[in-house]
Amino acid sequence: MNWQETLDLLEKGIVRSAVKEGDKWVAQIQVKEAILAAFKAGELKEFAGGFVDKHNLPPREFKVEEKIRMVPGGSSVRRGAYVAPGVIIMPPAYINVGAYVDTGTMVDSHALVGSCAQIGKNVHLSAGVQIGGVLEPIGQTPVVIEDDAFIGAGAVIVEGIQISQGAVIAPGVKLSKGIPVYDCIHQRILNPGEAIPAHAVVVPGTRPFSNNKWAQDMNLQLQCALIIKYKDAKTSSALALEECLR
Repeated sequence: MNWQETLDLLEKGIVRSAVKEGDKWVAQIQVKEAILAAFKAGELKEFAGGFVDKHNLPPREFKVEEKIRMVPGGSSVRRGAYVAPGVIIMPPAYINVGAYVDTGTMVDSHALVGSCAQIGKNVHLSAGVQIGGVLEPIGQTPVVIEDDAFIGAGAVIVEGIQISQGAVIAPGVKLSKGIPVYDCIHQRILNPGEAIPAHAVVVPGTRPFSNNKWAQDMNLQLQCALIIKYKDAKTSSALALEECLR
């Protein structure tokens, strides 16, 4: 496929920049290569409103029959991104090329869905959430948020981190391959880049700076994330308000 065909198929949800094989998400290198080829082929163009971008990657426009609700106020979905029927996009939000946003998902104000990020069904990306894009390195899997996950306000998820089905990420949590995640229920530390388990409830935490005496003397702390429980009926009911807001 050339880059034009790839962008068309991405927008239709027929091809994706990452797919799940068994329990593992795998980057689709040919798709990402085509996206990079589109950038290379593009020429700068002035768009309405004083914006300048590659001529072949303009913002998408939607029609009522697509059943996508994009509220006025500065949101943008770039060419080559898939947005399913039933998605709600609150202003201002941005969905980049190669991203996939499945049905029933809410992309709230000031949220970013980075290039090639994969967002499942019935996900809530709360206000200010930053979902990092991973277009390069070309073989690296992008950030994945699986079905029914709840991502709290201001959370930052980057470097190909995967959030498994039904997990709850509390406001302000930062997740990258360099930030350890402590599972307080199973008393273990997740491996770097290991997926956040299904239905885990993750909150911000700190840990001692253990390998520097001066830092210890100053009582300095490093950032981490803590799995404090796994979602139960009570947790689910606390999130039920989400459905009332749709």
